[in-house]
Amino acid sequence: MGSSGFSPCVILKGKIKKLATKMVITSGNEEDKGSQEKESKEETILAMLGIIGTILNLIVIIFVYIYTTL
Repeated sequence: MGSSGFSPCVILKGKIKKLATKMVITSGNEEDKGSQEKESKEETILAMLGIIGTILNLIVIIFVYIYTTL
């Protein structure tokens, strides 16, 4: 331990937080905008697939419940 009394892990976390707050998001050029739009489209598709998968799982659970209670 250092003379400050904090563990090295706590000191490292403090430095990481300071570094993260210093990062600045800048507007990108046209290529970055295109990749951001593509990434946004991919995220939308993945979100829809997740919702569809969840609904299908619920349907399966309902059918299994009905089948096992008959």
